[in-house]
Amino acid sequence: MGDTLNINNKAQQQNTFDAIVIGSGISGGWAAKELTEKGLKVLMLERGRNFEHLKDYKSASKDIWEFPHHGRVTQEELKRHPVIARTWGTYEPIIDYWANDVEAPYVEIKPFKWWRAYQFGGRSILWGRQSYRWSDFDFEGNAKDGWAIDWPIRYKDIEPWYDYVEEFIGVSGSIENIPQLPDGHFTPPMDLTCVEKDVSARIKEKFGRHMIIGRSANTTIPKEGRTNCQFRNRCWEGCPFGGYFSTQSSTFPAAMKSGNLTMRPWSIVTKILYDKDTKKATGVEVLDADNNQTYQYFSKIVFVNASALNSAWVLMNSATDIWPEGLGSSSGELGHNIMDHHYNVGASGTVEGYEDKYYYGRRPNGFYIVRFANLFGDKRDFLRGFGYQGSGSRENWSRSVAELSIGGAYKDALTEPGQWTIGMTGFGELLPYHENKIYLDKNKKDKWGLPVLAMDAELKDNELKMRKAIREEAVAMLEASGVKNINSWDNGHEIGDGIHEMGSARMGNDPKTSVLNKWNQVWDAQNVFVTDGAFMVSSACQNPSLTYMAMTARAANHAVEELKKGNI
Repeated sequence: MGDTLNINNKAQQQNTFDAIVIGSGISGGWAAKELTEKGLKVLMLERGRNFEHLKDYKSASKDIWEFPHHGRVTQEELKRHPVIARTWGTYEPIIDYWANDVEAPYVEIKPFKWWRAYQFGGRSILWGRQSYRWSDFDFEGNAKDGWAIDWPIRYKDIEPWYDYVEEFIGVSGSIENIPQLPDGHFTPPMDLTCVEKDVSARIKEKFGRHMIIGRSANTTIPKEGRTNCQFRNRCWEGCPFGGYFSTQSSTFPAAMKSGNLTMRPWSIVTKILYDKDTKKATGVEVLDADNNQTYQYFSKIVFVNASALNSAWVLMNSATDIWPEGLGSSSGELGHNIMDHHYNVGASGTVEGYEDKYYYGRRPNGFYIVRFANLFGDKRDFLRGFGYQGSGSRENWSRSVAELSIGGAYKDALTEPGQWTIGMTGFGELLPYHENKIYLDKNKKDKWGLPVLAMDAELKDNELKMRKAIREEAVAMLEASGVKNINSWDNGHEIGDGIHEMGSARMGNDPKTSVLNKWNQVWDAQNVFVTDGAFMVSSACQNPSLTYMAMTARAANHAVEELKKGNI
């Protein structure tokens, strides 16, 4: 009996850390970096495969004709990825970067596109890299509109953490002094093309609006261990130069340098272990996705960074003997208030008069038109606002069409740059509706016998009115800029398609109406921190990843301070 106890105690000691981080994507990588650099021994758990910097970017240095199917995916691959098959993500070099939708299904009560990447680094390899700060127009929106609940923080609370994150990741951008889009600590900006500069000037003159170069986490100067962006525009295949921020190129090397990180792939966290006497988490239970064995790991604090919807899934599966709906469900808000950014609506056209102009390289960035709706006297029949992302460039070889015969004239035509075109798509804010929710469907199981999520969320009247304005304003700005042959569209939007899912475990000032406090701690277990998109109280219209990173760094700092004080 004594020998058995000693063996068990030794096993628990080997599986004990100061902190556990669930997830290895954008926010998980930041949690690991910050906690390890502050001296904590950290276990990072990734549910999918390992994916190494350089070694696993198998397509990044190949040309498209070197692939078996020249970039197209097979019918077999489409069967494994039925969700991605409904999107633009079906591209041969990166199709296996996406999660296998058959092995890990979910239920669509309403149409929902859930883009997932179950591999080390998560979607930090695949993200669009647009990095914008929020302002108090965003943090105060709910309170001023009387919508949902108020954010428990304001810009001043996160401003120093924006500074800190931008300095590390390298965000290229321009200083603009725009109140609703605060400036940051930027590396030198990329250039607008000549057509974009012209359109920008006309929009400023005729509407007083701001069209600027995008603020992108593609560093334009070298960072530690990373070369500056090479303008290849193949970021989502993985960058051998480390030109853009990812877990692999940035936060993971920093965490490993500390000597305090252990990373374990193929680790599906099925629950957070909770002690009802101390009201604290004691660790996590893990199902090994490779061998189907169950393991337990122990820690003083747990950071939940599995992505907004999977983080809610973990909480819903935890402490169900105390709260039937899961850890953090006492407010009735866990799994509710699901948000995204709605897009697939915009306009494009052709531009004349610049036939003798071109530009350098393949810029992995575009322009950004800053929100103007419902600000500074602009009044609409909907709440909140939208921005636009787009580009103005010359058509390349993709203008070729199947009907053209291959011959000398055809080849000569392809050696000449095409005409200038410009296009933009809106990104609109989605309000936090309590009825937009996810929940466990225990009747449907995944490959590992675990219950899956059911998605019940949709755009509502406010967003539909906004989409009409997005389309009309895009046309008006292009017309006023002299753009010809304007075409506009609204292709509809299913929640999730913006790949900016948010809100499943919102933060707040009151445990009766929120899942987390202002430091991202679960009210019901304050040594559990949730710092991915789950914590968001509203969505604004800017890309959210920079805010996740800043809030993660802020929460990690608070966690270590509270540990030192013995408060958690």
